[in-house]
Amino acid sequence: MRFRDFLLLVFVCLTWGFSNVLSKVVVGTWHIPPLFFAATRFAIVLAVTLPWLWPMPRPAWRIGLVGALMGGGNFALLFLGLQTASPSSAAVVLQAGVPITTLLSILILGERIHWRRGLGITLTLAGVVLVVWRPGFAVSAGLLLVLGATFAGSLGAILMKQMGHIAPLRFQAWVGLTAVVPLGLASVLFEQGQWSTSVAAGWPFVAALLFSALIVSVCAHTLYYWLIARYEATLLAPLTLMTPLTTIGLGVLITGDRLDLRMIAGAALALLGVLIVAVRPSRAPIVEAQERG
Repeated sequence: MRFRDFLLLVFVCLTWGFSNVLSKVVVGTWHIPPLFFAATRFAIVLAVTLPWLWPMPRPAWRIGLVGALMGGGNFALLFLGLQTASPSSAAVVLQAGVPITTLLSILILGERIHWRRGLGITLTLAGVVLVVWRPGFAVSAGLLLVLGATFAGSLGAILMKQMGHIAPLRFQAWVGLTAVVPLGLASVLFEQGQWSTSVAAGWPFVAALLFSALIVSVCAHTLYYWLIARYEATLLAPLTLMTPLTTIGLGVLITGDRLDLRMIAGAALALLGVLIVAVRPSRAPIVEAQERG
């Protein structure tokens, strides 16, 4: 990998990591309703990428479903989960996207995996369970929502894989379009105080919203798609482990996340499993950037 491209990937991973922590601040500290936050984010994404909306990718039903899963479903569940989950624990759970995508590729695309990749999947899921499962046989509801977000993004990635190549900005435009309408309606029906909490948060919320929409969705995701076109997934995927490590570090510094032995052990297991899955050559689709920030 060229050094310039490596620096671009570092920027992408740092952006995703900071976005995870920033989203926690928005929905957990400023108490911005999560569906409203997601809807306004994708409204901005749609406004910026509107010139790339046409021609519509075909088939229409599939791009609609992919956009709903990777946009509305993924981010709505993620932001709902971050209301109670810490960014550090959410970053570990999000790593389940790699084995989940691989498993879905077996079920839907009929792909086969080597035993080493199966070992990586097992280790990753064991690490995620260790983080999600609380002492006393209780399960973290927030992290279950994050796991649901991971599943939605992974299923969207599989369905997108069946569509062939779509220009990144056109894909972003359709994700924005298919996400903003249901998220907006859901926010109106199920949330309250959208305007009052936004006004109370003031310009920092506006800055966070613009950062999430323009820097994370439009800029970082598009850069990542560009890197995917230039380099093998087996090279990029291990390097993107910088994202959860960045999230964990920033979570400790910014939101005061607590790293106990169980959290460290679960993170180590999950990241080791992801590394094993990622470095084994396979035709399984890579988890799309929509899951990462």
